[in-house]
Amino acid sequence: MVSPGLVPRTLFSRRKFWAESFGIAPVLPTSRAEMDALGWESCDVVLITGDAYVDHPSFGAALIGRLLEAQGFRVGIIAQPDWRSAQAFGALGRPNVFYGITAGNMDSMVNHYTSDRRRRSDDAYTPGGVAGRRPDRAVTVYARRCREAFADVPVIIGGIEASLRRIAHYDYWADAVHGSVLLDTGADLLVYGNAERAIVEIAHRLGAGEDPSSITDVRGTAFVAREIPAGWAVIDSRSVDAPGPVTAPDNPYASAAASPGASGAGGDAPATSPPACGAAGSGQAAADLVPLRVPRARRTDRARTVIRLPDHAAVATDPVLYAHASRVLHVESNPGNARALVQRHGERDVWLNPPPLPLSTPEMDAVYELPYTRRPHPSHGETKIPAYEMIRFSVTIMRGCFGGCTFCSITEHEGRIIQNRSEASVLREIGEVRDRVPGFTGVISDLGGPTANMYRLACRDPQVEAACRRPSCVHPGICPNLNTDHSSLIGLYRKARQVPGVKKVLVASGLRYDLAATSPDYVKELATHHVGGYLKIAPEHTEAGPLSKMLKPGIGTYDRFKSLFDRYSREAGKAQYLIPYFIAAHPGTTDADMLQLALWLKKNGFRADQVQAFLPSPLATATAMYHTSLNPLRPLKRSANEPVHIARAPEVRRLHKAFLRYHDPANWPLLREALRRMNRSDLIGNGPHQLIPLHQPAGQAHRAPATRARPKRPFKTQHSR
Repeated sequence: MVSPGLVPRTLFSRRKFWAESFGIAPVLPTSRAEMDALGWESCDVVLITGDAYVDHPSFGAALIGRLLEAQGFRVGIIAQPDWRSAQAFGALGRPNVFYGITAGNMDSMVNHYTSDRRRRSDDAYTPGGVAGRRPDRAVTVYARRCREAFADVPVIIGGIEASLRRIAHYDYWADAVHGSVLLDTGADLLVYGNAERAIVEIAHRLGAGEDPSSITDVRGTAFVAREIPAGWAVIDSRSVDAPGPVTAPDNPYASAAASPGASGAGGDAPATSPPACGAAGSGQAAADLVPLRVPRARRTDRARTVIRLPDHAAVATDPVLYAHASRVLHVESNPGNARALVQRHGERDVWLNPPPLPLSTPEMDAVYELPYTRRPHPSHGETKIPAYEMIRFSVTIMRGCFGGCTFCSITEHEGRIIQNRSEASVLREIGEVRDRVPGFTGVISDLGGPTANMYRLACRDPQVEAACRRPSCVHPGICPNLNTDHSSLIGLYRKARQVPGVKKVLVASGLRYDLAATSPDYVKELATHHVGGYLKIAPEHTEAGPLSKMLKPGIGTYDRFKSLFDRYSREAGKAQYLIPYFIAAHPGTTDADMLQLALWLKKNGFRADQVQAFLPSPLATATAMYHTSLNPLRPLKRSANEPVHIARAPEVRRLHKAFLRYHDPANWPLLREALRRMNRSDLIGNGPHQLIPLHQPAGQAHRAPATRARPKRPFKTQHSR
């Protein structure tokens, strides 16, 4: 269990593992023949990934592999192995230290299935875009095969699939609450979030002969706990909060802004023994559970306090407890003040240490400047890998996002603390792209990250940032403590344009337009130099109901940004267009909301080519809303909770998507029926104020292609969120 102290050990400060004498591999080996060429008799670490192996920092297996190589370990990669037997998992021999497993850059179920649960026909992370090269629930399948190959080798799971399934979670494709993937896989440790700090420490400790069961003090990890250790305070959160006396247990929802280290009001903590794991047994009815009265922890005891979440069995059957557990998890997500969490699964406990501490700028620079070839492994030949083609001329400048959008998995994976690279490091990587990536024509396709314009933005006061427990820094409005100065980003853009051999630098990452609107100078710089005709932004909706559940700003903010963007585009003499993305069927969205969005689209001349329906990814706050019809953004009670309207039925989801494509004749019969049912027949007809025609044109009942919007050009709303 994690020890006190928030000053991390520097990522590259450890003495290197003995195998550093083998040097740096031109490319991490994927076969015995490549190992032989390097003079390796064995690998220390074997990484299993569901993606093709691309030696580029945008691909997680390559980044972790090169990082461990820099620590002195010999690392091999098995990419997209045949999971039908254990044979492929032993192709590189027995790893000396551990197996590391990731499903790849996407959750395998999100990768395989649409929001309508239909099987996708392609896979952008596979050579040729071919589907079917990884299994469903890849982390679980891969881990079990590794155990079959070498039962005595420690197994560490990580990546986004493991992160999003680290506790009991609603699985959209099974329409059921699954337990922690740690137990499904039988892995020794689960690493969640940005894994660099955790995987380096785990590798060195396992390499020194430490038993994996003793590694319980690493931030950003989950493991099976035998018991609550002595000296730990326990906050029992297995029941929703209820009005009570001031001596009630600590409220895990409480803001800590007034006292960064506090877990509640001050007061001495009598020396009492904490309950053993599973006290008030999992068989007890959820409705009968009452908060355990425990002493309040001292301010200095936050690092030795654990919150007991409702058991897996309870959240699987009780929507209120599921929403409550989701809320506690998200409240306890700031690395500066988060406490450990524990959740009972049958006879076992899954323990989650607090999230990893962010990387410093020098550490980020070092990670992104490891000796990547920036190309697919030679074994892939000339076959194109779509995901690589998209990012091969791009450069990551930061990580994290403090937007807190409830549907976005960045919240649960990377977190809201922005981690920045230095200008010098970014400019050096641009030079690497220019000199080493085949096909470079002088255009950097993107300078960005999870968002385009959060580079070097942070809370003005580090102590306030460390204490804050808000889910978003920009909702319902931009926090007054947030520094929104875009000057560092403007300076980076200008220097990037001056790199010899670079003709243009584009910004393709999603833009946070509410932040951009606070900096007209930034919008001017962007519109004048960094837009290739289109700029993607994500209002997601126009109506207050769904926007409040997304934690997105009102459409008026979009209008303010658009006014600035159009003005500076005109001044630059450029015809440039915004590409707004919208989500259909998000929690909180009614048929009336979608109708108003469709009317807004028509009024503004937008005709969407492809549309995105809400996909409930594991662990997201919006997914908790979808599953429970409750709002975990607010404290939960046993009754009188805020209900959330859910577009759950397939026919309702189809209707919401049809509203986004109001111009498609194939959708008109469905929309006519809906408008009549909504008593809005006045919107059926050929008038300029009406949404769809009265009559179906002959021969146009099939799905028609999008037509040109006037006076604007057509745009796509396809977006990977």
